[in-house]
Amino acid sequence: MAPRVVVVEADGGSRGNPGPAGYGAVVRDPETGEVLAERSESLGTATNNVAEYQGLIAGLRAAAELDATEVDVRMDSKLVVEQMCGRWQIKHPGLRPLAAQAAALVGRFGAVRFTWIPREENRHADALANAAMDAAAGRPAAPASLGAPASASVPAGGASTGSDPATAPASWEPRPSFTATRLILVRHGETAYTEQGRYSGRGDVPLSERGRAQAAATGARVAALAPSVAAVLSSPLSRCTATAAAIADAIGAVPVRTEADLIECDFGQWEGRTFAEVRQQWPGEMDAWLASTRIAPPGGESFTQVAERVRRVVDALPKAYPGETVVVVSHVSPIKLALRDALAATDGFLHRLFLDAAGISVLDLWPDGGIAVRTVNDTAHLPAA
Repeated sequence: MAPRVVVVEADGGSRGNPGPAGYGAVVRDPETGEVLAERSESLGTATNNVAEYQGLIAGLRAAAELDATEVDVRMDSKLVVEQMCGRWQIKHPGLRPLAAQAAALVGRFGAVRFTWIPREENRHADALANAAMDAAAGRPAAPASLGAPASASVPAGGASTGSDPATAPASWEPRPSFTATRLILVRHGETAYTEQGRYSGRGDVPLSERGRAQAAATGARVAALAPSVAAVLSSPLSRCTATAAAIADAIGAVPVRTEADLIECDFGQWEGRTFAEVRQQWPGEMDAWLASTRIAPPGGESFTQVAERVRRVVDALPKAYPGETVVVVSHVSPIKLALRDALAATDGFLHRLFLDAAGISVLDLWPDGGIAVRTVNDTAHLPAA
């Protein structure tokens, strides 16, 4: 059997040295870079070096839990790397027990290699450590729990019932569509921020003139797709409620009900900025956010938390509307996360799927947890640009 090799990236630090401390560790597949596990924890008051060693220990434990046989450890702490390689003496008495604990873990693997890397190459672990330090200092931490392991093969936020593809039965057997609850997922029409390519989260940016035309066209398309609709649910933001109202008018006599859990991701300090502006001002935070759904923008929320609330809505709808059609009007992030879960895809799916303004996607959900994705980002109904 071929040895399983993993990469461990670890970091730790404190605010004050000693001060509020924490660590972060990431385990990756060396070939694909896929994140196999994350670890993070606040340590109370400690020094930078203690936190760095704790990050290393947590990373090695995570690698052992994944049954790794060889580990490439990469850290931006020169001290820890040199001490673990035996080239530097461990003079501080407080570090000796930690170094011994790390050495005992090293002995559990066939081979462990230590490499120093620049801090900019260790941004993911650094971001986890900083979130833990913020928590130790009593500051608001990232909304998601960063201490739990993450697996790219499991939807972020843990398993759920109903729409969870991990628990859904696998079968090629045709299913009668009339027994399914059909979700027609609609992204809102265009806004000024859509056209300008700006992050548009909790800000209540209204539909543009073009967006209103898209909403009307989407209403006609939904009416053709679903002559009978049991409910129209919408994010509370006006760009969604206006789109939902146009759809409700087209299908007739169905009130629009707002659902708070369908609101867009909170992009925090990135709200209203372009990708280029964010990349220039927050390069490290941007890299960490793109690398993990568990990392939030500064002052915002992570995709892990968005996925948890979206999953609550999706799981509840088949119970509330068995065998009926429900229109759900929301935003890019919630719809992408719902489709990721439905397709049992990894987090990489989120960066590869493009959803147009007023695009339509269709899911069928059966009472036993079966799922069929019938349409993704249908835009044939939209007026030409």
